Amino acid sequence: MFAKVNSVGLLGLDSYMVEAEVDLSQGKYRFDIVGLPDAAVSESRERVVSAIKNSGMLFEPTRHVTVNLAPADTRKEGALYDLPILTAILAATKQINADLSRSAFIGELSLSGELRRINGVLPMVIAAKENGMRVIYVPFDNADEGAIVEGIQVYPVRTIRELVSHLNGKSFIKPVPLKKFTMAAPDPLLPDFSDVKGQYEVKRALEVAAAGGHNVIMIGPPGSGKSMLAKRVSGILPDMTFNEALETTKIYSLAGELKSETPIINSRPFRSPHHTVSSVGLSGGGSIPKPGELSLSHNGVLFLDELPEFPRVTMEVLRQPMENGTITISRAACTLTYPCDVMVICAMNPCPCGYYGHPVKQCRCPKGAAAKYLAKVSGPLLDRLDIHIEVPQVEYSQLSNRAPAESSAAIRERVNKARKIQQERFSGTGINCNAKMTSGMTRKYCELSADAAKILETAFERLDLSARAYDKILRISRTIADLDGLSHISTSHIMEAVQYRSLDRKFWSMGRN
Repeated sequence: MFAKVNSVGLLGLDSYMVEAEVDLSQGKYRFDIVGLPDAAVSESRERVVSAIKNSGMLFEPTRHVTVNLAPADTRKEGALYDLPILTAILAATKQINADLSRSAFIGELSLSGELRRINGVLPMVIAAKENGMRVIYVPFDNADEGAIVEGIQVYPVRTIRELVSHLNGKSFIKPVPLKKFTMAAPDPLLPDFSDVKGQYEVKRALEVAAAGGHNVIMIGPPGSGKSMLAKRVSGILPDMTFNEALETTKIYSLAGELKSETPIINSRPFRSPHHTVSSVGLSGGGSIPKPGELSLSHNGVLFLDELPEFPRVTMEVLRQPMENGTITISRAACTLTYPCDVMVICAMNPCPCGYYGHPVKQCRCPKGAAAKYLAKVSGPLLDRLDIHIEVPQVEYSQLSNRAPAESSAAIRERVNKARKIQQERFSGTGINCNAKMTSGMTRKYCELSADAAKILETAFERLDLSARAYDKILRISRTIADLDGLSHISTSHIMEAVQYRSLDRKFWSMGRN
């Protein structure tokens, strides 16, 4: 007796169709699973047999059961193949009488025959639809996640008995209605920029960063508000598009961090890993690599507080992903690429005690400690951080001022207008903000007047800027012009952009003295 059931496999964010083939032959009882299964897949035999018996179905222990998961040259991982294997066995023994050719099955079984939640349902439902499946059966707790995909019916299954009854036409499971994408309403409990007293220059720099997708490093003494400011940046980022939300949700689904009450990520992520995070925790890892903090921040913010406290090897992991917007992880089993189009925000003190270069307080660090501390952040990494901004101590007069500061909503409105200009500018190119412009685009969209070019030339020579810094100044100035609603870049835009690239010369040159 033979039966074949469709399923879906995962390899990183990429999904592929899997056929669960079952052959039942006479002979001494054996239950073999072939097709490069991992340990979890091999253990399916115990879960499947127990689920069949405890659901009131028949399983003959006098047959040789052979299960093949095709394609046989791709390693299968996880317990999600329990349901297709069981369904194929029931179809082979004529306990299910239905046309399953355009249906797919994914899910982990309990010994009692209930289905348990699994990871990665969204990318698998998308793959099933793209491969011509009309119906997919998933665990009940994953149904809302799969129902955001248009063009395929998603059936939520609680138990095997429920599934068999549905397939045999005795009672029916209702498919989950299509979930329409809507932007998340502003959370009144989220930190707001109206809480921040003073720091007008820093707020302006963060507004420019949010408008153009630029990376930021803030440096200043303890208690100046660096962390407070960074935690409010996600509240001024532009609205997510549906494609951005879908990409982010796929990553969270694969990582197992998608909450059942949130079937789609419709607000930009904010991730703030502790400085003890490893390079693998940041980039992703495992025998079949799973997304790390960089990818979990995709289309959102990755905040690294106390940057010099991170291990050097962990910090250097950032360099290539910040340039390319993707991270490639190579392991013996496979090589996977995950998206990580993130806005990186770093914060740090200028020395271990925090008061190096302070206009009033005396630095208590031993001689040379500040230089050693600052040197923990490498020049190549610093060069990739677009905007450098000093965060000074807030004065008492500003702290005691009861007048309300500008809200995140007001800043976000300006950011959205600037991003809309950029979306129209880069329509059809795959670029969504000024920070991601190619060199060719930078030359095309960042033309300077003679006066502006002269200012930039002077700054380039005096500050000894790199070619990367030159391009970043142009892109930042383009963002500032977009915030002003202007098509041309003026001298004031260039001058403001240059200011955001001079801080490293102040502190790092002082540290060498």
